[in-house]
Amino acid sequence: MPNTLEEALLDLERCGELVRISGEVDPYLEAAAIHRRVFAAKGPALLFENIKGSPFRAASNIFGTYERTCWIFRKTLPQLKELIALKYHPAAALKSPLSTAKSLALAAHALPIRKSCSSHWQEVSAHALPQLQFWPKDGGAFMTLPQVYTEHPSHPKVMKSNLGMYRVQMSGGEYQADHEMGLHYQLHRTIGQHHAAARAQNKALPVSIFVGGPPAHSVAAVMPLPDHISEVLFAGMLARRNFRYSRWENHVVSEDADFVIMGEISPGNLPEGPFGDHLGYYSLTHPMPVLKIKKILAKPNSIWPFTVVGRPPAEDSFFGKLIHDLTADAVSQVIPGVTKIHAVDEAGVHPLLLAVAHERYVPYEERKPREILTAANALLGFGQVSLAKYLFITAEEDARELNIYDSEKFLAFMLERLDFSRDLHFQTMTTIDTLDYSGTGLNEGSKLILAALGEKKRNLKTEISGLKHDLAEGLSNPRLISPGIIAVEAAPFPSYDTVEHQIATWLPSLKQNFALEDFPLIILVNNSEFSSKNYANFLWETFTRSNPSHDVYGIDSFMHFKHWGCHGSLIIDAREKPHHAPMLEEDPNILNRIERFFVPGAPLAKWR
Repeated sequence: MPNTLEEALLDLERCGELVRISGEVDPYLEAAAIHRRVFAAKGPALLFENIKGSPFRAASNIFGTYERTCWIFRKTLPQLKELIALKYHPAAALKSPLSTAKSLALAAHALPIRKSCSSHWQEVSAHALPQLQFWPKDGGAFMTLPQVYTEHPSHPKVMKSNLGMYRVQMSGGEYQADHEMGLHYQLHRTIGQHHAAARAQNKALPVSIFVGGPPAHSVAAVMPLPDHISEVLFAGMLARRNFRYSRWENHVVSEDADFVIMGEISPGNLPEGPFGDHLGYYSLTHPMPVLKIKKILAKPNSIWPFTVVGRPPAEDSFFGKLIHDLTADAVSQVIPGVTKIHAVDEAGVHPLLLAVAHERYVPYEERKPREILTAANALLGFGQVSLAKYLFITAEEDARELNIYDSEKFLAFMLERLDFSRDLHFQTMTTIDTLDYSGTGLNEGSKLILAALGEKKRNLKTEISGLKHDLAEGLSNPRLISPGIIAVEAAPFPSYDTVEHQIATWLPSLKQNFALEDFPLIILVNNSEFSSKNYANFLWETFTRSNPSHDVYGIDSFMHFKHWGCHGSLIIDAREKPHHAPMLEEDPNILNRIERFFVPGAPLAKWR
């Protein structure tokens, strides 16, 4: 296994999975635009050898295909999967004792090792680091693959530490150049517990940010481990090399990193953002903690790794797939009754969760969603999965042959069975993903559980053959998205004060033209041609642009003892709304400028 980032990149280069770019690249938008084009073409990892304004090289698209990600960890991934599985299926060790012994040997690399501080470190200034800006309206330069290390102030121990990946704003806004950075962390992150404890004790929280090092360290930083298990243990096993660290004052230094940024979070925030994020929109400017920089260390010939996020799929999608493949067998053990889950990447991950669980309650009565509702509530109370906004869940006993990773077939299965008068369960005024601007405020919104099982109730229609009546004024251009789902263009969204009246005037027309038995799901959109162009557009638009409590309507809807349902088709208003964040768009001038790297004879001509 590679012990450094450079070793990993050389390994990729030997098998044709890396291209060096020797020409000067502007960190302002150019490097990101090159990355996006190569990623879209399923191209190689990139090593930028001449980043304008920085003495350091930079690398991206390291994890740009799942095959390459698995190749990087080919020597440890199978054993690590087996080691995780042994926790939940210990009897499996008896069937393959030799393989089990190899997997258990990997656990020896979990324990961190303290070392003397390396003499190879050199102190550098913040402005010497690659100042990468990824989207035109970003608030400044950001680091996107940081490993943010903290310890609980009451028991500062490496074994109880947290290593997380939270974006860091390096410049712009109100930050003092070279002295301050913006630290953006979201809900359900252990750093929040450490920060809260430090504030309660009226202390500054020491923070170390590691950049680079073995690729295993980047993967470890995104692993959703329980709070009591430090990610550095996982990093050691995945790298087959114990996490090696030293201490400088009250900061931890990763001796394998390329860069280490040390500082403190003190009381007081500064505006952080905007930033083009992984839902495909800009996350806006909000007050966030400030990292007061104390020292920045770099090794000679260090490499600055980065990724570029935006509307999925993007490189970070493969982090999610790797995590799922590692932990899939543990789902049923950790969340009772649940057999499968799939956070849909094309919908932005957290906005849409699909799940399968057992339904075994009271089998002597009429069969209806009971146990799967218990499982759904467990999911919405479990770690980062709790950020799910729409949760579609069905019974294992009915869906044994259903592929949960085929979102289109899964939703069709659900729409064939949903009883909208019974199977809709809302949670209002709750938490949603920090990056989701469909809600009522930062971190605030609602959730909707759609739970269905049993035999088919309807056959979904696969074409729009012609309208029975003219559509109401303000509605036009209905288009089929998928069996049972249509998109209808609607007049621009007015405001939440008047939208209910607007939609009420449309409901009779929708009911006349689109029967529940044919089209159980109707999506109101700005441009139905875009929505119906492909299924990914539908997933992204529908689930990132709607807040269930505010944007879900129904034909012949009712409220009965605080339960809302409808007897006709369900309607989701996925139009753009004034409070939504702006969509990400590339600068055409930058796209023209990077053509020099893709012309015939240039290093990236193959991935034009």
